[in-house]
Formats: sequence, C-alpha cells, structure tokens
Amino acid sequence: MNLDSLKITIIPLDIKQADPDTNIRQIEQLVSLCGVGKSNIIVLPELFSTGFIADKNEVVKYAQPIDGDVLNSIRQLSKKTGAAFSGSFLCNDNNQFFNRAFFIEPDGNETYYDKHHLFSISSESRILTGGNQQSPIINYMGWNITMVICYDIRFPVWCRNVNQQFDIMLIPANWPNARKYAWEHLLISRAIENQCYVVGANRSGDDDYGNYDNLSFIFDPWGKPCGRIDPTSKLVSACVDREFINDVRRRLPVINDADSFKLDI
Repeated sequence: MNLDSLKITIIPLDIKQADPDTNIRQIEQLVSLCGVGKSNIIVLPELFSTGFIADKNEVVKYAQPIDGDVLNSIRQLSKKTGAAFSGSFLCNDNNQFFNRAFFIEPDGNETYYDKHHLFSISSESRILTGGNQQSPIINYMGWNITMVICYDIRFPVWCRNVNQQFDIMLIPANWPNARKYAWEHLLISRAIENQCYVVGANRSGDDDYGNYDNLSFIFDPWGKPCGRIDPTSKLVSACVDREFINDVRRRLPVINDADSFKLDI
C-alpha cells in the first residue's frame, strides 16, 4: 500500500543504563500513547535498549543477536500497532559487536545498517566494529527511506542522497545537550542538501556524558522544523507529505547540478 503522507513519531526514551527489560517496558507504555494505527513509523533512539556501554565485558553481557529478546519485543510491537519501528541496538553478530540500526515492518520485512563512523574520542571505536556498507534504501508504503546513526551525520558524503534515491533519513542518536547547536544544524544541513525529510531521534534524560532532553527534531526538505512535541508524552510527531517533497525538488532541481562521485569504503 502506497501512501501520499506518513505520520512519523519519535519516542525520545529516557534510557535506563544497561537495563533492556525496563527500556522495553517504557517503550510499550509510550507506544500506547501513539495509538494503534495512528503512526506509520515509530523511531527510537540510538542504543535504545542499553544506552552507551564503555566497558567491553558489559558489552559482551548485554549485546544481543537480531533474534534476541530485544528485537523480538519490537517485532511484537510492530505487529500490534501496524507501524514500522526503527532505532539502533547493541548487537552481537557472531561475537562481533555492532551499533546496529534496524527498520522492522509489521509484515515481517526487516532491514539493518551498522554504524560506520564510530566515535573515536570515546571507547566506541575500540569496543565495537564499524559497518562497511552504506544503508540500503528501504521502500515502505511507497516512500524511500534510509538510516544513519548519530555521529554519521557529521560526514555529508556518507549521507549524500545520490540521484535523490531517498525521501526520508532516519537518525537515531545519543547526542548530548553540550553539542546541541551542532546537532540541530547538522540535521538541517542534511535535510536541505538532500532535499528530504530528516528525523533526528535523540534520547532524553541523563547519563555520564550529559543531558539529552528536548533534542529530537523532524525537518522538512527546506530545513524547516515540522515536528510537534506532545506536552504530556513528550513524543515528537510530524506528517510528511509526498506532494510537498516533490514540489521542493521541482522548484529547486539541484540534482541537475550535483557532482557525481564514487565512494570507496
């Protein structure tokens, strides 16, 4: 089924450190506020089930395979609500550990992407393995969607919408308030240069690296904010419109002047 508009909802979860069961319960409660059938895509933050873990032994303890309890819970929620779910989690793939993004659809289709740019000034790049493939283009309800994760957005070539292949970019993140200005303006830049909707799904709450509240955004292809915050639930939602994105690309056809290049990984 193709839709001319989609409703996207961000759940800016206050992640409980290394506590997947509590985080899943929180998501179940917050999803109920979205309403069954009211959202087409629900986006969770980066590493939503654990938060960032800096100790290798703890990573080994909490990382799960894609058929583990964490994603099985998301699969059940997707079927129950009729919405696709996206975000990232701490993944154990044959004893290699990844920050892995997912796009799980209610009909059972699933797509994955491993974070390529690991944050080298933290232990992430020493503990986890970086992905070596760009995110595939997901076709969902007639929309083309891609995923990158947090730090990836500092690298515009990696995020480039070559030949306007995608309409929506989903970006789960743990981006602290101390770098709010950069986060917000990088999201805006990716929206403008790629002429797409950009969904920055940040966590909320606090951890050892700072505060994360009120840093989830949705920007339209002009780089203007279009997400609305529910004052009670703090969920951030927007309806994205097919004709709007087509009109932006018709009025300013920058694709005609874009540079061609090959990305070596």
